[in-house]
Amino acid sequence: MSGTVNKVIIVGNLGKDPEVRTSQSGDKIVNLTVATSDTWNDRQSGERREKTEWHRVTIFNERHAEVAANFLRKGRKIYLEGSLQTRKWTDQSGQDRYATEVVLPKFRGELVLLDSRQDGQGAPQRNTSQQPSGQNSQNNQQSYTGYDSSLNQRRGWDEGGSSDLSDEIPF
Repeated sequence: MSGTVNKVIIVGNLGKDPEVRTSQSGDKIVNLTVATSDTWNDRQSGERREKTEWHRVTIFNERHAEVAANFLRKGRKIYLEGSLQTRKWTDQSGQDRYATEVVLPKFRGELVLLDSRQDGQGAPQRNTSQQPSGQNSQNNQQSYTGYDSSLNQRRGWDEGGSSDLSDEIPF
């Protein structure tokens, strides 16, 4: 059947910390539980109602697995894109069992952290004791954030906007 799409987009909150395991081939696999909620007003009682759906997510993509293992914690809001897959297995009593989950395969899928870090949760720690001598804390901060404000002066830009650059515009 051509023209079909198997794509799932979920924006929700993690129900628990990620479960990280390693396959026999050494690949990292991460399992997540994500909650999405729908709220509405009950027509009969006028009460506010809420229904929460829980989604099982498995990440096979190595980069997404690394991000999930290092930065995701219970309660974080995330955006996921993957596909639905159903697994079948036989339990110990011989019954066939099925599980449908969202899968981020090795070479596709999307994982985006939507909320900012709270109280440094999941933030990589910087060890300033390993800085080479002669570097001050300002240089350390610049290299960590990836932005060096002194580049503006070195390249002829000034923050006051008094420089007249109209002669240098090529059009």
